[in-house]
Amino acid sequence: MPATYEPLATTTLGSAAATVTFSGISGSYTDLVLIINGKWTGSGPSSFGLRFNSDSGSNYSITRLLGDGSSASSNRTNNTTTTSGGQLDATNFNPNITHIMNYSNSTTYKTILWRGNIPSTQVEAAVSLWRNTSAITSISAGYFDVSANWETGSTFTLYGIKSA
Repeated sequence: MPATYEPLATTTLGSAAATVTFSGISGSYTDLVLIINGKWTGSGPSSFGLRFNSDSGSNYSITRLLGDGSSASSNRTNNTTTTSGGQLDATNFNPNITHIMNYSNSTTYKTILWRGNIPSTQVEAAVSLWRNTSAITSISAGYFDVSANWETGSTFTLYGIKSA
């Protein structure tokens, strides 16, 4: 069955911002896809995070796979306060794609698949778990662990996926 991607909201920053939040997300889709093409106001590469429904508790787990063209590595983080949203560079805008499965299901934890790259340094893929059965009605993307902002011109688009 083909799936239909419906754009729900797009934000392009006219000035630097600490977080970008999509709220009032309808539960009428099966999955969500968040595409971020951004950079940050710091220096070098840095990770950003996602929070669901303003949950800042230690309810997220992340497993990452990274490669830089000559080596590969992996790591795991348990009981963290955000899910991995991806990595960004301070120089170039970099794409990050996040798939949030069964976001409106109120009986299961939420699984998140993420991938992105900084072409000059690395590619990364991650799987995360939000250990909460609540339907996701808001998503915040930001630098929750460091003092940094999204750079002006960063673009965020949220899609809902419907099964045909």
